[in-house]
Amino acid sequence: MSEVFDHDAISVEVGKRLRELRQARNLSMRELARMSGLSANALSTIERCKSSPSVSTLYKLADALELPITAFFRTDAQQKDVVFVKGDERTRVAFHRGLWEGLGGERFSGRVEPFMLTLESGANSGRFPMAHTGHEFVLCLRGTLEYQVEDQVYTLEPGDSLLFAARLRHQWRNPGNTVTNAVFVLAGFAEGEKPSEFHLAGGQRGESADQG
Repeated sequence: MSEVFDHDAISVEVGKRLRELRQARNLSMRELARMSGLSANALSTIERCKSSPSVSTLYKLADALELPITAFFRTDAQQKDVVFVKGDERTRVAFHRGLWEGLGGERFSGRVEPFMLTLESGANSGRFPMAHTGHEFVLCLRGTLEYQVEDQVYTLEPGDSLLFAARLRHQWRNPGNTVTNAVFVLAGFAEGEKPSEFHLAGGQRGESADQG
C-alpha cells in the first residue's frame, strides 16, 4: 500500500478501534482470536497498528464481535445538518488494495454519503455485484475505473462521471497499472441503510486474509 498512502497519515487507526471494541466486550485477545479464527499474534500486530488488516480479516473480526464492518472506522460523532471537513481530517480506513476516505457523510444527518476511494491496480469491489437503495454518482479523478451496471460496462477516465439507480446490480475495479482516485456520492437511500459499506467491502468475504 506504500504507493497509495502513508500508513502514518491514516486518521482513524483500525487497530486502536479494534482494541476499544474488544475491551468493551470484556474479551481477551486470546478469546477474540479463537472466536474469529485468527491468531493472537495477528490480532496483536493489528491492535498495535503494525499492519493493516484485509477486508476479509475485518469481516471475521466483525462477525466475532457481532458488529457491522464499519464499526472499525465509524465514529460516534453527533449527526449534524452542516458538516465541514478539512482535507487532513477525513475519516480514513485502509482495506485490501485501497483506502476509503469519508467526505462528511458519516457525520451528516441527511441521506447522502460522499466518499473517496484510492485504489491500487487490480483493486475491485468483490466477486459479486452489489445493489442498494437510492442513487449513485461516480466521478473519476485519476487513473481508470471500470464500472459494470447490470450487463453494461463503462470505462471512466479522469473527468468522466456515471450516475445510475443503485438498485441496479453494479460492481467496479481498477483495470489499469496505476492508482485510481474516484469520488462517490450515494443519495436517497433508505433510512438506516449504510450503502457505503457495500463499497468498502463489496463481495470480498471470500478473499484470503492478510493476517492469521
